[in-house]
Amino acid sequence: MRFVPVKSRDQQAVLMLHRARDLLIRQRTMLINAFRAHLAETGHVAGLGRTGVTELLGVVEADDDRLTPLEREALSHLAGQIRDTADRITALERRILAWHRSSEASRRLETIPGVGPITASVIVASIGDGTTFRNARQFAAWLGLVPRQNSTGGKTRLGHITKWGDSYIRRLLVVSSCALIRYARAKPADENWLANVLSRRPAKVAAVAMANKTARIVWAVLVSGRLYQQEQPAAAT
Repeated sequence: MRFVPVKSRDQQAVLMLHRARDLLIRQRTMLINAFRAHLAETGHVAGLGRTGVTELLGVVEADDDRLTPLEREALSHLAGQIRDTADRITALERRILAWHRSSEASRRLETIPGVGPITASVIVASIGDGTTFRNARQFAAWLGLVPRQNSTGGKTRLGHITKWGDSYIRRLLVVSSCALIRYARAKPADENWLANVLSRRPAKVAAVAMANKTARIVWAVLVSGRLYQQEQPAAAT
């Protein structure tokens, strides 16, 4: 088992910001789902995403007869909570971004494709300079991004990822990898590592593989103290 160093008060405070943000995001999702369900019962349905939520908020906040007074009163409380939660999330993200900009290590991690201020800041706040881990694989294993090994009869079989360690960082890395997949699909498989994996494996498997690779790059950038350098494709011979 690999342990990280004792965190400073500053690191603990940043992680509190992240945990509070994550909790509020989950609460906002619950509120929006309930809000959509209640409005659907009145015949008001909108598309997914922010545009759809904005449209439904407009229905509740409008001064017309599309809703009864009791319906509007009940849904106004949910609408107010949705807006208030969104404002609190934005305020927390501003504080996280300010800390990210003040941290040289966090700014270096942002140079890695798929790693933004949120992911970079929580990694630095969690593991510091990364020297606690002997190599990149140890860091990926600490995040639960390596395959589970099952050995029997002298044979080693690799299964699903272990999912041990910090689930929050692991989730951020996998989600960012899903975003990279959209761009990788348009690239030739022989010129892009992720595109090559997508040509052989399902998208979810490719996303986890990309998250594993990103975690290893993160460790290398932290320990080396240098910015990320884009890999150059091998020259044809």
